[in-house]
Amino acid sequence: MEALGGPGAGLIIALENLFPPIPSEVILPLAGFAASQGSFTLPGAILWTTLGSVVGALVIYTLGAALGRERFRSVWGRVPLLDLEDLDRAEAWFDRHGGKAVFLGRMLPLIRSLISIPAGIERMPLRRFLPLTLAGSLLWNCIFILAGYQLGESWHIVERYAGVLQWLVIAGAAVFAVWFVVRKVRQARQSRERRDAPEAGR
Repeated sequence: MEALGGPGAGLIIALENLFPPIPSEVILPLAGFAASQGSFTLPGAILWTTLGSVVGALVIYTLGAALGRERFRSVWGRVPLLDLEDLDRAEAWFDRHGGKAVFLGRMLPLIRSLISIPAGIERMPLRRFLPLTLAGSLLWNCIFILAGYQLGESWHIVERYAGVLQWLVIAGAAVFAVWFVVRKVRQARQSRERRDAPEAGR
């Protein structure tokens, strides 16, 4: 950020979309602090980081679109415990709520990078994807940049509270994964028992 100014902050945020371990919850408050020190202006920080967010999301969207729906379905069908009926339900859900998912997903740690993948796979029209990504990214970036700007040298406090949100997302994903695996194992066991029952009766 010191070397490139606002464009440097935008570049880092674009990379954050490609490498989620680089947390925007650290980058954005730091950009706000840099703006408070005169490295670049506050509007410039918001402009460049939001542009970086959109560019990064567009790259991920393009990768999802390149993978394609049929290829993704083929890969999905080879994964243990997954079946195409689950994917059909997920696709139906995304058809109904994809706009809200993209907008709100841009404001959730980890999800903000991943949400562009299904949007690309399902070929959500860019005239819809880009405004939703822009709006969600702008709101997220403004919150963290303004917090860093106001806190000054104490900008790192923001990360402490944002980390709670990140762990809540991780915990929620872990709970869902456990529930999903348990449900699929039970379904497989019940299906096997139904197949074995007629044979036992012979």
